[in-house]
Amino acid sequence: MKISIIGAGKVGVAVAVQLLARGVARELVLMSRDERRAQGEAMDLAHAQALHPSPARIRAGGVEATVGSGILVVCASAELEPGKVSRLSLGPANTRMLEKLLPDLLGRSPEAMVLMVSNPVDVLTWQALRISGLPASRVFGTGTLLDSARFRRVLSDELAIHPDDLRAYILGEHGESQFPAMSMAMAGAERIDDTPQRREWFRETVDVGLEIFRRKGHTSHGIAAATAAVVQSIVQDEKRTMPLSVRVDGFCGVEGVCLSLPVVVGAGGIERVLCPALNEEECAAFRHSAAVVRGAIDGCGAE
Repeated sequence: MKISIIGAGKVGVAVAVQLLARGVARELVLMSRDERRAQGEAMDLAHAQALHPSPARIRAGGVEATVGSGILVVCASAELEPGKVSRLSLGPANTRMLEKLLPDLLGRSPEAMVLMVSNPVDVLTWQALRISGLPASRVFGTGTLLDSARFRRVLSDELAIHPDDLRAYILGEHGESQFPAMSMAMAGAERIDDTPQRREWFRETVDVGLEIFRRKGHTSHGIAAATAAVVQSIVQDEKRTMPLSVRVDGFCGVEGVCLSLPVVVGAGGIERVLCPALNEEECAAFRHSAAVVRGAIDGCGAE
């Protein structure tokens, strides 16, 4: 499958590295406003690929190079203004960016799926659905997949169980209003109890992305691995279950936004949206996330 990464900055390049290491991409395109730099990255990646067992064609180019893509991975983003750290503040600028990019991209790849990585991912997934007119099965965002992985990593250390064997989801917004669905957290069909310590660990996972940003100026490896896991599940039709940002149609009384719920990801994109049995406190948290994201969508000035 041909995969085009839109935005070849630190995150986009890290996604490319992950895809190539997993042997997922057979043709990979890097598209960036800095085409010269993207060409250098493509050359460098091609040299690294010579040492990988799975062959892949790697190149950089403009929108014309993306023709016939099966998946458009959108990593492009405006930069945060000095003094601002909120993902939501990027909404208006990144919405305008999508309005310019998506029609051209989908005009050249009308059968493509759109995977949103850029922040605020829930807002932009909704905007991508609006702009593209595509079905919700083909437009979705990385959402709380990385947040859930971070939380499982902490629980894994405590429980001495591999993170893959833990069913502990962070749901709602990829942002401050996200919440742990502790009422359904399990390992081997045994409940993972909701304790004050585990709640504290959850709060630490909410803040850890910002802490990484403060220390190194960006985050890249974690979100790249999450993105590659989604792409791999599509390309290899794995039917993996993961929390992604998708259009919500009535769950907990919520409509008109994109938020993270567990979904089944396969060759058809989002093949099923699961409806976990949340308790009332968690449903209220989900509705709160919806209100936050809806407000941010309205603040983008485009509907």
